[in-house]
Amino acid sequence: MTGPEVFVHPQGLCESDEVGPGTRVWAFAHVLPGAVIGSSCNICDHAYVETGARLGNNVTVKNGVLIFDLVTIDDDVFVGPGVVFTNDLRPRAANKKSHAELDATHVRTGATLGAGAIIVCGTTVGAYAFIAAGAVVARDVPAHALMAGNPARAIGWVCECGERLGEDLRCACGHTYTLVSATEGLTRTD
Repeated sequence: MTGPEVFVHPQGLCESDEVGPGTRVWAFAHVLPGAVIGSSCNICDHAYVETGARLGNNVTVKNGVLIFDLVTIDDDVFVGPGVVFTNDLRPRAANKKSHAELDATHVRTGATLGAGAIIVCGTTVGAYAFIAAGAVVARDVPAHALMAGNPARAIGWVCECGERLGEDLRCACGHTYTLVSATEGLTRTD
């Protein structure tokens, strides 16, 4: 079990020994043994974090999120309500796959996944990308990309602060960006 610096609601279930200080696991959430959760995370009601999932520090996992084996979420990521990750492109109930046969997913630092988004396995969501509510991500997402739709497609760029960027790639908060490439996304230049 976790140490005294981790809060687990009396109706939450946290079976992992690897949960960082300041993390909160709320009612009806279930964190399985072997899941790794960083410090100062917030795992909300009815979230499920499977063995083999890895969450960095300061990750918010809202209600009803499903995070399966081989999903890695870096620091400062917001996972909105009802987000679903997958780890098997061709599941069949009769074909039980080993850990080595599953596909990994990576969500990089500062990204936001909107409510009800589906993140198909084998993808990487770039740093500070913003996935709109209900989007279905089936391909890699560049850093700072604003993605929407099914399948998700780039409809713009966002700042680290979350604001949509204009054509000049400058934000009202003062940050400026340069496009590295359509596949890599933006890099901050200020």
